[in-house]
Amino acid sequence: MVITVNEYKEVRRRWLDGESQRSIAKTLGISRNTVKKYCEGDAVPWERKPYQRSPSVLTPEIKAFVQQCLQEDADEHTKKQNHTARRIYTRLVKEKGFTGGETTVRAYVHELKGKTTEAFVPLFFAPGDAVQIDWGEATVYLAGDKLVVNLFCARLCHSDMPFVIAYRRQNSESFLDALVQTFEFFGGTPRRVIFDNAKIAVKDGFGANARTTEGYAALAAHYGFEPIFCNVASGNEKGLVEGLVGFSRRNFCVPIPKVQNMDELNALLRENCLEYMEHRVQGKPAKVGVLYGVEREKLYPLPSYRYDVAKRAEAKVSLYSTVRYDTNSYSVPVKYCGKQVAVKALPERIEVFYDGEVVASHQRCFRREQSIYQLEHYLPLLERKGRAIFQARPVIDNVPDYFLTWLSEQKFKPKELVELLRRSLDDGFDAVMRGHGTLPAPAIQDVVKVAAVDLTAYDALCGFAKGVSA
Repeated sequence: MVITVNEYKEVRRRWLDGESQRSIAKTLGISRNTVKKYCEGDAVPWERKPYQRSPSVLTPEIKAFVQQCLQEDADEHTKKQNHTARRIYTRLVKEKGFTGGETTVRAYVHELKGKTTEAFVPLFFAPGDAVQIDWGEATVYLAGDKLVVNLFCARLCHSDMPFVIAYRRQNSESFLDALVQTFEFFGGTPRRVIFDNAKIAVKDGFGANARTTEGYAALAAHYGFEPIFCNVASGNEKGLVEGLVGFSRRNFCVPIPKVQNMDELNALLRENCLEYMEHRVQGKPAKVGVLYGVEREKLYPLPSYRYDVAKRAEAKVSLYSTVRYDTNSYSVPVKYCGKQVAVKALPERIEVFYDGEVVASHQRCFRREQSIYQLEHYLPLLERKGRAIFQARPVIDNVPDYFLTWLSEQKFKPKELVELLRRSLDDGFDAVMRGHGTLPAPAIQDVVKVAAVDLTAYDALCGFAKGVSA
């Protein structure tokens, strides 16, 4: 029973004056248990015992899943790419059919982490006014290798519409390419692009006095936007995209993506950005997709000519039929040996041109002092120098050992060997071997020896006597 402060005062006064609890309860019309509770003065009516109840939806299975998510984060050692409470909630709904509320999950996660909720200041921008951009990092598995990639994040300031794209390196080519990809994804260009003072965009100075690099200045002129730079150590000036960097890492990249190439990773990121259109940002009047529909109409139209972000260089093809760019050597067809060619460096590819035509294209290598060969570039030369086939680097680097062993065991002439290599590029190495009546050797798995198990306790449980079979 709840009593007022005045009633509490009367109970205390009467009891201190020597009146019995029974009499106080009868006189004031209050239950004896309530009088007993308050007359000693060790409880007060204006303080309530905190009401806490463990939600029934947090079953042991759900709790175990939450704990497993947090344990996965600890095992991966990716400090900036961990499960948030929201990400755990969305996974629970999708993977476990969870029917409880997000706040319930948040409370349990915060209990496990011992953290408090972070607060954000709501902002407002006119449609088409600005986009904020920034870089972040995320861990992925690329063709089985665990590595850190660079995430370029952009967010329209009115609608909060996001765009995220990944690159293996953060350089001027990837920066300019990311902006072009951003404008094409949004379907237009905002009036301002807000960024920090990164060297890939700023030639010298900072903040209002920053001078853009030549490439960024040319891109801004072509697409019609004004580059805006934040003050030093003022991430709050682009808080929308600062939040997107962490959000995309924790939601788009958790669990850690396992992809075969960068195209597959970027397709996944794009899909997540499109799904975000159904999200409603707190403090906004409608979903992101609805606001984006309004904002898109206010963006500047895209120019007819797509800006070329590539870096260019002139090079002479070496005696080994390679061209050098950024410490690495890339092969070209041997017929261009000694020719002067143009090298075009894109964010993920190296292209070689002769007389305006692409004669070679390679995945860009970001290590140093490497040689990258394509087997088909050297086949005409190997046809004339057949004795070099089994020692040729283009062969060794591109042909599996089992196929080379098979070739060496056959009595093929050099021209026949080259023809088999040429066919293997089109049909596959295994198909070529099968065509000659040979089956590729299957991969042999290591046999794991299983230790003997003592079944004495089991036999005793089943009532079997020692040494007697069932």
